[in-house]
Amino acid sequence: MISIDRFLSDEQDPKAVEKVIGKLNDLLTAGEEILYLAVQKKPAVNLLPDSIAVSNKRIFYCEPGNLGLTMNFKDISWKSVKEVSFKEEFFGSKFICVPQHGENIVTEFIPKVQARKLHQAANQQLEAYKELLHQQKLEENRAMATTASTAPQAFADIAPVEKIIAEPEPIQIAEVVEEPEDETTLKLRKLKTLYDKHLITQEEYEAKKAAILDSL
Repeated sequence: MISIDRFLSDEQDPKAVEKVIGKLNDLLTAGEEILYLAVQKKPAVNLLPDSIAVSNKRIFYCEPGNLGLTMNFKDISWKSVKEVSFKEEFFGSKFICVPQHGENIVTEFIPKVQARKLHQAANQQLEAYKELLHQQKLEENRAMATTASTAPQAFADIAPVEKIIAEPEPIQIAEVVEEPEDETTLKLRKLKTLYDKHLITQEEYEAKKAAILDSL
């Protein structure tokens, strides 16, 4: 059970705090804790004040209903908050929450001291959340950069093999002695030209060469 004593440091209404904390205790998730609680204080007698609680995961808006018999809770997580601010007025302060989407959430008549501390607590949690997102983004970028730098290396061992397969074995060419060329020599020379221009494969070259020589 949450102790209410630490939420009474800035003249918060003890009855309101006790009622709100009792309800919030059932709404908190694992690892979540209330960091600050501000209670509305209107100029006239205010038996049913609204309250705003800041946890390490979200902002709670607590509004009494049915003459105090019920309590309505609304919450907004830090990922849905764009910024928070407050504005001091003659009677207390306005606490303003600007969501990522939708209209601003404005709560009036928050005592000035409570408004300042509420804003400080909320702003710290919002900045912590933004820093967490920033660190996650950096980690993702590092992971992508590492993957990109190692990918070419993964194929480095395959490239030489492909090169060896693609290149034909060098053919030793005997020194040509100038003499009148017969028909067989012309066929062999033409066949060699086709092979040198890569118009036929080595296997085709060898087969046709053997056929020409066999016809002698």
